[in-house]
Amino acid sequence: MNDLNEPATSPEKAMSWKEGDLPPRWYLWEGGFLVTGRAGGEVPVHAHHTIQVHVATEGAIAVRAVGGEWQVGRGTIVRADVEHAFDARGATGAMLMVDPESSEGAHLQHALASDITIVPDARLESPVAELRKFIERPMEAMEAGALVRHTVQTLCPQGLPLRKLDRRVGKVLDAIRQSEELRLSLEDAAELVHLSPGRFQHLFKEEVGLPFRRYVLWRKLTRAMLSIGRERTLAAAAQQGDFSDAAHLTRTFHQMFGIPPSVLMRGEFFEIASPF
Repeated sequence: MNDLNEPATSPEKAMSWKEGDLPPRWYLWEGGFLVTGRAGGEVPVHAHHTIQVHVATEGAIAVRAVGGEWQVGRGTIVRADVEHAFDARGATGAMLMVDPESSEGAHLQHALASDITIVPDARLESPVAELRKFIERPMEAMEAGALVRHTVQTLCPQGLPLRKLDRRVGKVLDAIRQSEELRLSLEDAAELVHLSPGRFQHLFKEEVGLPFRRYVLWRKLTRAMLSIGRERTLAAAAQQGDFSDAAHLTRTFHQMFGIPPSVLMRGEFFEIASPF
């Protein structure tokens, strides 16, 4: 187990495993992913447009906000778009990225009282049991999408009202998801919902939490992640995600996840339908 006062481990080792461990298993869909396995090493400060959930079946992980103290727990949740670092500390379990625009993601985001939440052990009992079965006895376990939904729903307090996304922003988000090339401009998006570019840009940031162009970049990255899993080459992924080249993709991936995209080439890859 790492001493949190020691220098950070190389980001390339953050998704590592020892001989005898099961290799990481990646379950990807456009907009998020679930990865299971044993991880080690500190990932430096980064931010991404998903809610980050960690559930450890063995050990615990540490998370900290910029300038904050490390917080340690078996279950942690980080709000979307929050700059943070984490140290997996050799824990076995799962990391889950939840799209905050999904109904389940909006519910979970609304339930969080702070940027970083340590989940009480009592609320972790069911997710840990189901995750352990998923890792150790997959033939007896829930399928991946059901496990993702179960985990998110179990971590959410019941009875909270869901935030309703502005229908105009929802229309643009649908257009982005359905776009083959992800080249919808701010001006075209504004015209689609009959708003001026300035008014639309303000509304989009207010509703989604990211500037429009930053959000489109995020969607390009999630699409490139799927391509990495399929093709196992960064060049093909860069082309699929409309990045200028593999270096551009690598820089963007590192900025948003704190690790290189090559981590997706380790272990086993499964593409699944969106759980939400």
